[in-house]
Amino acid sequence: MATAGENDSNALAVIEGDNAQTYPESQPNKRRKKKSIVWEHFTIETISPDCRRAFCMQCKQSFAYSTGSKVAGTSHLKRHIAKGTCTALLRNQANQSSPFTPGSGNGSVTDPPKRRYRSPSTPYVAFDAERCRNEIARMVIMHDYPLHMVEHSGFVSFVQNLQPRFNTVSFNTVHGDCVGTYLREKQNVMKFIEGMPGRVCLTLDMWISSQSLYYVFVTGHFIDSDWKPHKRVLNVVMEPYPDSDTALSHAVACCLSDWSLEGKLFSVTFNHPVSEAGLENLRSLLCLKNPLILNGQLLIGNCIAQTLGNLAKEVLWAGRDIIKKIRDSVKYAKTSESHEEKFLDLKQQLQVPSEKDLSIDDQSQWNTTYQMLVAASELKEVFACLDTSDPDYKEAPSMEDWRQVQTLCAFLKPLYDAVSMLNSTTNPTTVVFFHEVWKIQTDLAHAVIYEEPFVSSLTKSMQEKLTKYWKDCSLVLAIAVVMDPRFKMKLVEFSFRKMYGEDAESYIKIVDEGIHELFLEYVALPLPLTPTYAEEGNDSNIKIEDHPGTLLTDNGLTDFDVYIMESASQQMKSELDQYLEESLLPRLHDFDVLGWWKLNKQKYPTLTKMARDILSIPVCSATPDSIFDTMTKELDPYRSSLRPETVEALVCAKDWLQYVSVDVPSNAIVKMEF
Repeated sequence: MATAGENDSNALAVIEGDNAQTYPESQPNKRRKKKSIVWEHFTIETISPDCRRAFCMQCKQSFAYSTGSKVAGTSHLKRHIAKGTCTALLRNQANQSSPFTPGSGNGSVTDPPKRRYRSPSTPYVAFDAERCRNEIARMVIMHDYPLHMVEHSGFVSFVQNLQPRFNTVSFNTVHGDCVGTYLREKQNVMKFIEGMPGRVCLTLDMWISSQSLYYVFVTGHFIDSDWKPHKRVLNVVMEPYPDSDTALSHAVACCLSDWSLEGKLFSVTFNHPVSEAGLENLRSLLCLKNPLILNGQLLIGNCIAQTLGNLAKEVLWAGRDIIKKIRDSVKYAKTSESHEEKFLDLKQQLQVPSEKDLSIDDQSQWNTTYQMLVAASELKEVFACLDTSDPDYKEAPSMEDWRQVQTLCAFLKPLYDAVSMLNSTTNPTTVVFFHEVWKIQTDLAHAVIYEEPFVSSLTKSMQEKLTKYWKDCSLVLAIAVVMDPRFKMKLVEFSFRKMYGEDAESYIKIVDEGIHELFLEYVALPLPLTPTYAEEGNDSNIKIEDHPGTLLTDNGLTDFDVYIMESASQQMKSELDQYLEESLLPRLHDFDVLGWWKLNKQKYPTLTKMARDILSIPVCSATPDSIFDTMTKELDPYRSSLRPETVEALVCAKDWLQYVSVDVPSNAIVKMEF
């Protein structure tokens, strides 16, 4: 067998297959070592005295190399590796690498890259135009890029230089690819929902477009069979007249129909003001489409972030003149480098301790105004020493102004602390907010008797709004507390006696009767068995042969079977009383309520199903980045220019794509964040 280095330097023409030309034999005077890296993938074998062929080490396919004195070049060998025609190399690309990259060098597929760019750990990846289009669609969806960007000259030039073989795509093409991505991901979400073990709760979040059209973002919340909370944006429904009496009911009806959720809905939480007629339409719709749980008292609720935000706006409006003075003072100290230096020098001279960063507020987020007031209040001595003769410094706040600022901060602090819990990592639910709302309600009740007109007037206005929320949602919040083994009815009794005094017993009775009535409904009307429920409650895996003493005929014991069923039913009805009579668990900081019910589902089979649905009720419909908003969220101008169905596809697909695409069992549900 000849060596791989023979005759390479004397090649005069290219031999193509068996049609090579023959020349008089002439042997080289000097052998040169072969340097082409193509020989890492090929060997040379002698077929006959006048014929040698190159064999691929991976797929064993042979190629012309030399006939007589005629030696072929290496271009055809490089193409075999670089263009991915070697099937064996493609199969083993995870462990092997090709020294060639399509499109390297001057754009020629046959030009090998310089050796310094070789990376043995980089596998060869064949060019796939369809995959590239899918990735462009994902990029547009995930980062909210305009669909027209694929036609922008800069993007087209970048793609052509990156991969000349990729044909540029048009707006219509990428639009179709984005919708296709949405439809594929929707099928995955459908599989999640088909096997969910409990009911679903919906939140409705209202957005406005630049054309003054409103979009209702409908999000589903549920708990999976492993007792993990999840959520998914299910629909984006355009409502041109959001103040109409049918706007919310239409959005909910679209969602129930689209996802086949009739009979599975447990509650609806919204953040948009709704008229009494609108609430009645929504309640009527839900009563028709779903079992009427607890006479519909748990169906409809207001967003806690929106409610507390309205209270905060009430405070800010009452103190708007004083807040403007503080804002102007902060602007004077922060918008000029020389002014800021003087301010810091004064702070150091006066030795004023301050842990808060002083910054100008964003008036679209009420928490930033509260933080500005707190930080400025700590530095009031420094502001008092500023040069009031400076024409840029309009008006220094007086000591009375600073006293009013402290009053405003005292009202805002409990609201800020409560809403901030929505962004905590512990996933606060209705259990937490029962106590928070109760504290605010109690504080306002005590502040009503305050003699100062400013405080008394502000307190009454805030109390009216909070009382309405408490009236609509206190039963839901209280029942959720009962489902926490650390509190049960004890916290409800304690809180109501503090709040209602002598009238507390009647309110406590409403909660106690409500929780028992709800439990009886779960006993009498259990949720239809899904695959998950069947696994939890069905002993279908028990085999007769494992129990040889089992009777295979009824032997006239049909009445006995009925008696056993009735006895079991009576035992199930006592689950709630048994649970309530047991001692409270220690109030550990990191206690996992859902995890506790998961561990006790065999002990409380019916009560566990009820707890799953109750604890899945979301208290907030706002996203984490908008819980402090003072205005309705707006779609950007580009999204506003698209058709409603395109907006829905882009928004929903973006939400779904943030989760890892894996094969999930039918009883697994998507992740929810409160």
